[in-house]
Amino acid sequence: MICVPANYHILMPVDIETPASSYTSIRAPRGTTLSCKGWQQEAAMRMLMNNLDEDVAERPQDLVVYGGTGKAARNWDCYHAIVRSLKNLDNDETLLVQSGKPVGVFKTHEYAPRVLIANSNLVGHFSNWEKFNELERAGLMMYGQMTAGSWIYIGSQGIVQGTYETFNAAGDKHFGTGLSGNDLSGKLIVSGGMGGMGGAQPLAATMTGAAFLGIDVDPERIKKRLKTGYCDFLVTTLDEALRILKNAVRKKENVSVGLVGNCADIIPELAERGVVPDILTDQTSAHDPLNGYVPNGMTFEAALELRQGDPQTYQERSLDAMAKHVEGMLRLQKMGSVTFDYGNNIRTFAFQRGVKNAYDFPGFVPEYIRPLFCEGRGPFRWAALSGEASDIAVTDDLVLDLFPENRSLRRWIELARKRIKFQGLPARICWLGYGERAKFGLAINELVKKGTIKAPIVIGRDHLDCGSVASPFRETESMKDGSDAIADWPLLNALVNTAAGASWVSIHNGGGVGIGYSLHAGQVTVADGTDMMANRIERVLTTDPGMGVIRHVDAGYDEAKEFAKKTNVKVPMGSS
Repeated sequence: MICVPANYHILMPVDIETPASSYTSIRAPRGTTLSCKGWQQEAAMRMLMNNLDEDVAERPQDLVVYGGTGKAARNWDCYHAIVRSLKNLDNDETLLVQSGKPVGVFKTHEYAPRVLIANSNLVGHFSNWEKFNELERAGLMMYGQMTAGSWIYIGSQGIVQGTYETFNAAGDKHFGTGLSGNDLSGKLIVSGGMGGMGGAQPLAATMTGAAFLGIDVDPERIKKRLKTGYCDFLVTTLDEALRILKNAVRKKENVSVGLVGNCADIIPELAERGVVPDILTDQTSAHDPLNGYVPNGMTFEAALELRQGDPQTYQERSLDAMAKHVEGMLRLQKMGSVTFDYGNNIRTFAFQRGVKNAYDFPGFVPEYIRPLFCEGRGPFRWAALSGEASDIAVTDDLVLDLFPENRSLRRWIELARKRIKFQGLPARICWLGYGERAKFGLAINELVKKGTIKAPIVIGRDHLDCGSVASPFRETESMKDGSDAIADWPLLNALVNTAAGASWVSIHNGGGVGIGYSLHAGQVTVADGTDMMANRIERVLTTDPGMGVIRHVDAGYDEAKEFAKKTNVKVPMGSS
């Protein structure tokens, strides 16, 4: 007989109450009626469901949200068990989720997170795609990507501003445009990938004033971007794409074109033709050579058949294609393109395939974003549980009122209001830093309390943030002190946000760049209008960006040291 303490009960997620079911479309509830015992649980349930909304997810029938195989739950039995558990969860209990499977509920306390999530984490020696795929096939793990398995993905809109900021920063640095107040009109940006992350690129580019060419092997992905207003044209030949884009560049029109094709073919062909983009990057799902990237030299349909029938050969051909893709990027860089890696680890795979100068073009974080990280800035997002766009309109007004001196923020919000179409629950994103996040979060909570906002607001962020990730080929590439691979920081981030009282906290392996190449943490905090949540919001939205400040102080960045001193962030050995 097993003795179970009174404050603990075992959760059996796969049981006879929930048989494996065929797929039916999912849509998160709207409004103020609760189906859970509190708004923290309700928010987690709605955001999980929102991740799998057909307007949000890439393959909701497979539980895949974005990024190759980034999933919201391990399987449909686990999904239903999570929903059932959240509905029954008391306000002083915490649900534990292991790689998309609910595994236990503990009595904790009201200030504790309602959910703690760990996805895709493997012991260091075994942290690679081969071992992960073996365990996934055995039904023991899932790939959580970043915001897929942490239930705070909000569609391509979630990355639009980060992409917009990056393109602006590149323009400002290389062409004297972007954040200086001008735009990128008359410039051509070229990139690959039009999926859940890459699909943000055409809209972000045209919001800067540029013309844009996006390449994807899957026409359905491009069609989805046309449907949501993120992309203007779909074409099937490079000739047709260039005809539209050359005219747009000449007239300084901000036009975006999605070209059905393979980057391993198209990028080298651009070099052969002497077509040199002003800015060149890539957001294909190259982090996953098996389930993300698609080899060239065959039709898309034939590639999918090969992936299913002979995964080893598929992966070999995929890696060969990546090498050709990167070689094409390097040629265009030599011809004058401003070229950078957008964090999908394609340089590493190309290097392993024999492209010895693959790292000749930099990653986007050290090149453009790190000064923002030193101030605790990063992609801050929120979603309206009411389902009402009017609640987001109120928060737009609020953020502009709170930070009137921030010209870049005003420009972004005004553009977003005009051009961003909501996917699933209405949501917004903007880059806010240390001090700003807590101020904004408390103000949102007060408007929920007053009823100005109709229902609670979910406040979260991308895992790509200032102090929540160790990723030597992306966020922590080329750290000043050489600490790129030290993974203590995201672990500390998850721990301190748990201690501060986030609504749910997650820690993942492999998001963005693939299994074994990153460790990262996420937090979500729900503004429900209560005094208790005001306390928790103030703490979490201070500790979370504060991790970014202390991370960069510790790495020796003078900007971070000066900022910490100015804002009274306590760093015991800050001057060392």
